[in-house]
This record gives sequence, structure tokens and C-alpha cells, in this order.
Amino acid sequence: MSDYELLQYKCPNCGGTVEFDSNTQKMKCPFCDSEFDVEALKQMDEILNKHSAPDDIQWDTEQHDWEDTENISVFVCQSCGGEIIGDENTAATTCPYCGNNVVMSGRLAGVLKPDYVIPFKLDKKAAKDMLKSYISSKKFAPNTFKSENRLKEIKGLYVPFWLFDSDISAAVQYDATRVRTWSDSNYRYTETSHFDVYREGDMSFANIPVDGSTKMPDDLMESIEPFNFDEAVDFQTAYLSGYLADKYDVKMEESIDRANQRVKVSAEQTLLTTVNGYSSVTPRSSAVTLNDGRSKYAFYPVWILNTTYQGENYTFAMNGQTGKFVGNLPVSKAKLAGLFCGSTAAITAVVFIVGRLLGLL
Repeated sequence: MSDYELLQYKCPNCGGTVEFDSNTQKMKCPFCDSEFDVEALKQMDEILNKHSAPDDIQWDTEQHDWEDTENISVFVCQSCGGEIIGDENTAATTCPYCGNNVVMSGRLAGVLKPDYVIPFKLDKKAAKDMLKSYISSKKFAPNTFKSENRLKEIKGLYVPFWLFDSDISAAVQYDATRVRTWSDSNYRYTETSHFDVYREGDMSFANIPVDGSTKMPDDLMESIEPFNFDEAVDFQTAYLSGYLADKYDVKMEESIDRANQRVKVSAEQTLLTTVNGYSSVTPRSSAVTLNDGRSKYAFYPVWILNTTYQGENYTFAMNGQTGKFVGNLPVSKAKLAGLFCGSTAAITAVVFIVGRLLGLL
């Protein structure tokens, strides 16, 4: 088997292509319903341990059954001979002709092999149901969007993440105030006292995630956090069968600054929770020193859903482990106008009542 051959998981009973079932957490054949443990396919991953691959793989189009042209790779399906098209980062996909699930082993070998994977816990039906619930809960979404938007695409995708661990020392100085008011028969008094407040401490952070794919917007991926790393398992390619996956195209070194910024913000917020008893607290300066940084590479499960409405595309993302759902929706101008008119009417009514009480109206 060559370094870059396609891996396919066949049912031992009927020969159909098996895939990972998020409901049973087992491999399942969709044709004869046979089930077996993921561990049973562990030997298939030996290829990833025997071979190493550089960060930038040079594809030999004469030796292998596919070619790479302008970042587009063409693979030949071993089951039907059809062409499977992917980009330079595609690591798992499905043959568009026969539906067989395939894993590009060479893109997960050596330094490209993830250390861990969080398997999908929620299936496609759960993602569709969550989309309906999410849209229904948004009161300012147009009624026609709730009934007329069309699900254009839904895909389960393993997104590459860099996970960072670090021990840090943090110190923050704050400007704080304490306000006291009182009154007598003639005056009302306000006293404002100013304080310098200082907090410092040592903290440890584990599994700070930074997505390693340029396809996935960082803010979108951070919006569906957290992922529960306690449910992560050692990586096996079998978990990818039936889903899409991309190898990282953002290197660990390029992700460090974002991880450090997330750690810094979290440390400052943690120290701020210890400053109590003041009317206002404003950070003046902060210093965060990171020590003993460590990283690992993991695949996290994400459902991506695309809908269309009045010629516009809308993208939603769901955490494939927890079900947390995010996405942007169109806003009904009529509903917003109704809210504004309602607020204006309420203000007018209050003014009218006050005016009558004062004898002005």
C-alpha cells in the first residue's frame, strides 16, 4: 500500500462501505445493519504509524492514481473507478458516484496525523432539527424565512484544531472607585473614593483550541465552543468514515499568537472576578507571562449547514458533540419597525400621563 492510497472500510458480511455511527459510537453498515467496534479497525491505522509525511507533500502524479493541479486533487475511487475531486487539504470525503467513504491516508500520516479526535455525538437529523428550532426561536427573523428558507447543504466535518497547554503568571492593576451618597434636609451629597487595586496569580490552562483551517472563520469556531476534551480518544481513521475532514493548513507556530491572546484575556477576566466591593473597576495595566507551553493536534466534530433565502446564502454551525448552534439570520424590517412603534407609543403614553398629573395637558 502506498503512502497516499485511499482507505475504505468494507463490511465483512456484505462488502458494503461502513461508516461511523454517532448514535451507537460504533462502525455500522448502512446496507445490512451490521455493527462492530471501532477498535476492530485499529490495524488499518498502522499505515499512519509506518510512514511519515512532510508538511508540504509533493504529489507524484505518474506513480499514483491521482494528480494535483492548482491545489485541486483528483483521486480514483477503488470501488467504482470514478474520480473524487478535493483540494490540497482534503483528508476524508465521499465518492460522488457510488457513495463510498474514503480517507486519504497520506494526508494523515506522520506529522499530519492528529493525536486525538472527538467523535461525532449528534447525527445529521439532530443538526436539521436544531436548525428548525434555532430559526423558530428568533422572533425578529422574517416569517417567510422560517417557512421558505431551503436547506442547500449539510455536512459533517472534522475540523483540525491545535490545542495548547500553558502555565502562566498574571498581574493586573486596576483603577477602582467606591461611591457613597447621603442627604440632609438641605442637600444631597456624593462622595467618590479612588483606589489602586492590584491582583496577581499563577494559573494553568489546558486544551486552549485554535482552529487550524483557513476555511473555518475563527469567530465561528469559537462561537460553538466549548468542546469537552474529556471525551476525546486516540485518533483512528475509522472515526472519519462517513464524514468530511481536512488536514490543517495553518501550522502550529502560526496559531501560537491567537492561543496566547486567548490565554491572556481569560487570565485577566479570572483576576477581575476577585475584585469586589467597588462601584467601578477599570484595568490600567496587565502583564501575563507564559511558561512551559505545549501543544497537540486534534480533530473536532462540526456540522455545517447552508440555507438559501431570497437569493442569499446563510451559514450555520453546530457543535457535533454538544449541539451548540450558531448562525446569522435575516432581520424583518417590519418587526423592528413594530418594536420601535410600540416603544414610541409606550413613551408617549407615559408622557401623557405625567402631563395630565402636572396639569400640562
